[in-house]
Amino acid sequence: MLASSVATLLDNSIHGEDNHLTRDLGNNTFLDAVMDGVTGHGGGEASRSLVEALAEAPIKSAEDVVELLAQVNDEFYQAGGGRFLLTTVSAALFLNDRLYVIGAGDSPVYLIKPDSVEQLSGRVGGFLHVGVARAIGASPRLDNLSRTDVAVVPGTRLVLATDGLSDNLHTDELAEMVRRAYSAEEAAEEVNSVIATRIKEGRVPELLGRRFRHDDRTAIFRFFNSD
Repeated sequence: MLASSVATLLDNSIHGEDNHLTRDLGNNTFLDAVMDGVTGHGGGEASRSLVEALAEAPIKSAEDVVELLAQVNDEFYQAGGGRFLLTTVSAALFLNDRLYVIGAGDSPVYLIKPDSVEQLSGRVGGFLHVGVARAIGASPRLDNLSRTDVAVVPGTRLVLATDGLSDNLHTDELAEMVRRAYSAEEAAEEVNSVIATRIKEGRVPELLGRRFRHDDRTAIFRFFNSD
């Protein structure tokens, strides 16, 4: 049986539109989710409302998560017409030693192992908001969710993030910090320290475009080990 520990990072000082949820569903089942509300489109309200829905809904399977997201999408679209109440979401459900990842929009989910890193959700690099069209609330039907599931073994480390983090930290850098951390809390602290330094300098590595991108940043770090 796998056990896990979790830590979070949240800085909402730029737009105030990010949000996150970590929920213990009992029987060694967990739901983690990050949301990045779309700036200028009621994103803060949308991300808060989605967190509330995920926190209250009875969830026993990945299909329950998909059904809830579809329901919330309908409510947001009816109220905002595809122009208001927009948010990304990346959710990871850990159930029976398996991870089910469901995403709408561009918030990445990384699966980090001692010898590899795999992105399970979200866009890869760049600064164009290609994920907005796939956000919750943007379309009358939520038929473009990204979905994947993978087995989890001891030593697996999961990171869910919004693009305020992923646009300012290369995937390989993030993976290395997470691998060398002794705990999820240490990983969160180191990532936050690196980002804070880059804010102060206003620069990131050349492969990320050199200039720091100011945005809210949120991340969830979950480390899996043998019980």
